[in-house]
Amino acid sequence: MSENQKLTDVKMPQLAESLVSATIAKWLKKPGDSIEQYEPICEVITDKVNAEIPSTLDGVMGEILAQEGQTINVGEVICRIAVGSLPETNNEQPDAAPATQAQPNNSEDSSMRFRYSPAVQTLAAEHQIDLTRVQGSGMGGRITRKDVLAYIEKGGAPGASAAAAPGQRVDAPKESVQRSSASPFKGLQYQTPTEPSPPLGTAIPNVRHSGLHLTESPKIPTIEVEGMEGGRSEYYIDVTPMRNAIARNMRQSVTEIPHAWTMIEVDVTNIVLLRNQLKDEFKRKEGVNLTYLAFLLKAVVNAIKDYPIMNSFWAVDKIVVKRDINLSLAVGTEDSVLTPVIHHADQKNIAGLAREIEELARKTREGKLKLDDMQGGTFTVNNTGSFGSILSYPIINYPQAAILTFESIVKKPVVINDMIAVRSMANLCLSLDHRILDGVICGRFLQRVKDNLEGYTLDTKLY
Repeated sequence: MSENQKLTDVKMPQLAESLVSATIAKWLKKPGDSIEQYEPICEVITDKVNAEIPSTLDGVMGEILAQEGQTINVGEVICRIAVGSLPETNNEQPDAAPATQAQPNNSEDSSMRFRYSPAVQTLAAEHQIDLTRVQGSGMGGRITRKDVLAYIEKGGAPGASAAAAPGQRVDAPKESVQRSSASPFKGLQYQTPTEPSPPLGTAIPNVRHSGLHLTESPKIPTIEVEGMEGGRSEYYIDVTPMRNAIARNMRQSVTEIPHAWTMIEVDVTNIVLLRNQLKDEFKRKEGVNLTYLAFLLKAVVNAIKDYPIMNSFWAVDKIVVKRDINLSLAVGTEDSVLTPVIHHADQKNIAGLAREIEELARKTREGKLKLDDMQGGTFTVNNTGSFGSILSYPIINYPQAAILTFESIVKKPVVINDMIAVRSMANLCLSLDHRILDGVICGRFLQRVKDNLEGYTLDTKLY
């Protein structure tokens, strides 16, 4: 550090009102690296979601005080940044290679190539820049704000003006920028785009689009073999901070909430026919998949309107009933389950819910959920049927009052008007907080969801 540079402490920010600490997951900068304002310096894990901590100033990374895996309280210093005159090599960085070169300077590491900070996304959206055409000079080939500015200064063409494939949407440059990102996880493989980003929801190889999003070859946890003496062996798996947070939340739920459980069977034949009739046209029009889950969420929302006590939580001497219907959607990856939230779900139609489902699932898979995406949920829905389950006993998403699972759709012989017919049937399983809810109200609620689902016809509108 030169004499005219001073060290500035970087403290762990309060990422949410209820959070008092976070765990350092990975440092994105190392001592000596140049840093620009708003550029992420590290990834952290909280009880709710993974997040990135951006730098609040320009400078050079100095001493790192918090190690990866260490839990840091809000307000504690995690590193220091040297502020002042930067190394002269930084000033020459934009001219080191052509700005339109697609590959980063360090060809050996491009793991961060498609991870964009909010500042980069905002700047690219403002100037309609296709980030796949910008060279990244950051760690792992990551694109910084300076890279985008240099690209603009050198006359980089907006992404929207490039030759688009037939039918490609170019009217929403901001969304196009966000959709071109790739997963930071090695277990999930995405195609590197060679032209303007595809519409949201474009099929991604080896990834299922409903329920759990598993690759064909799920990643295996790091294990250590112990106790080989006597012919016995044990496998030790390190508990990650995310898994530890899940365990803590589940323990709190089953300890504090007296769970009860009930189930109802639903005839979803009309939904199957309706979806088969509309899914191809919907995919061409919207760029996202029309799943059964979208129809379920709409049926649940309308049922909650009729029975608002389902949209509540226990507050010791009061029961708090929430006016907004914010549906938490359980989305799984290979090593965790998160519950991002569809806010104001009661104000969305089936098409809008389908778009929200696809967007939240994508952000979960790519590790790009923000704290706002995880907060405010009032009722949880889980599509357990996506991996073949026909009956389940879900644990309530604390502190909510109930959670509903949508089980696998199975063709069964059903008696209708004393005649046997083959129908598509599914089970709905509801876990409830027995301090707030009883069998009568939950039975009526499930019956209303059933009526709503069986009320869909081939004339039902998505918009």
